[in-house]
Amino acid sequence: MSYFSDIYNGVKTLLQGMGVTGKYFIHARKEIITQEYPDNKDTLKMFDRFRGEVVMPHDELNEHRCTGCQKCEIACPNGSIEIIWDRGIDEETGKKKKKIDKHIYHLGMCTMCGLCIEACPTDAIVWSQKFNHATLERSELTKILNKPGSVVKKGIED
Repeated sequence: MSYFSDIYNGVKTLLQGMGVTGKYFIHARKEIITQEYPDNKDTLKMFDRFRGEVVMPHDELNEHRCTGCQKCEIACPNGSIEIIWDRGIDEETGKKKKKIDKHIYHLGMCTMCGLCIEACPTDAIVWSQKFNHATLERSELTKILNKPGSVVKKGIED
C-alpha cells in the first residue's frame, strides 16, 4: 500500500510545483527583462544595488570626501584597500594633519562584500556601475582612487 501512497504524494507535489510555475507564467511581466549585452553597450544601465567596483567620487574642483581615517582599510576582510598617508601642516590652522598620498584599491582581491563602504564615515567611497573588468594584465586591476592633486572638501573632518 505504501507504493501507491508514494505515487499519490509524488503526483500531488508535482502538481503543486506546476501550479506555482503556472501562476508565474500567467502573471508574468509584460516588459522585456533580458538584456542583450554586446548590442546595447551604449544604453545599458545596471541596477542601483549593483556592485561593480569601488570608486571615490570627485567634484569639479578635484575635491573628495576621504579624510584618510583608514576605517575602510581596517574593515576590508582581505586587504584589498590600502591607504598611504603622511602628516603635513595644514595651511589654515598650522597644525599637523593627515593627508592622503594614495588610496589604492585592488579589484582583483576584492570580494565585493561592501564592508568598506559601510565603514566609511564620510561616504567617500561608493559602488560604481562599471562591470566589464576583463583585462590581460593583472596589474590593471590595481587602481588609485584619489586623483592627482585632489584635496579633501572643506568641512569634512575625521
